[in-house]
Amino acid sequence: MPTSQEPQYLLIGEILRPHGVIGEVRMKVITHYPERLPQLKVVYLAPSVDSSEISPYTLERMRMHQGYALMKFKGIDDRDQADKLRQLVVMVAIGDAIPLDDGELYLYQLVGLTVQTEAGETLGIITEVLETGANDVYIVDSPQYGEVLVPATAQTIRSTDINTGLMIVALPDGLLPSA
Repeated sequence: MPTSQEPQYLLIGEILRPHGVIGEVRMKVITHYPERLPQLKVVYLAPSVDSSEISPYTLERMRMHQGYALMKFKGIDDRDQADKLRQLVVMVAIGDAIPLDDGELYLYQLVGLTVQTEAGETLGIITEVLETGANDVYIVDSPQYGEVLVPATAQTIRSTDINTGLMIVALPDGLLPSA
C-alpha cells in the first residue's frame, strides 16, 4: 500500500511579486487546470507546501495575463501589502480540486508506490515526481541501483494501481547501470 496520505491542500501556484499599485499579485501557475482559477473564491497561502502556517485568502478577482495569474485578495489593497506575499505558495483545499477523470491520478498519489519491472524485479519506491516540460519523471529510490529516474511515458509506465501500491514499468535499454 502507498504510504502517502491525502493532503488537505493541492499546490496551484507561487506568488512572484506585486502587480501594479492596488494590491494585485502575479502568480506563477503550477496547475494543469488554469482555466478553473477564475472560479475560485478562497485560496490558501503558506511559506511552503508542507508548512503548518497556512492562511486562507478570499479572492476579489483573478485574471490571466501573459501566462500568469493576476490575483487581488480581499484586504490586500496596496503594493506594500502585496509585496509581503512574495514567494508564498498558493494552494486550494483538496475538496475544491478538479475531480479527476477515470485513469487520472494526483501526483501525490504516486509517491510511495513500489515500482517493479515487467519481469517482476522490484526497483524501489517512488520518492518524488519531477514535472518537466516534455514528460514527468519519477524518482525511484532503489536499494540495488540508487536513485533511478523513470520517464513517465506511455512506453515506460505499463500499469499503476493505487489500491495495491504497485507500478509496473518497461524500462528503456540503458536506463539502469550495468551490473
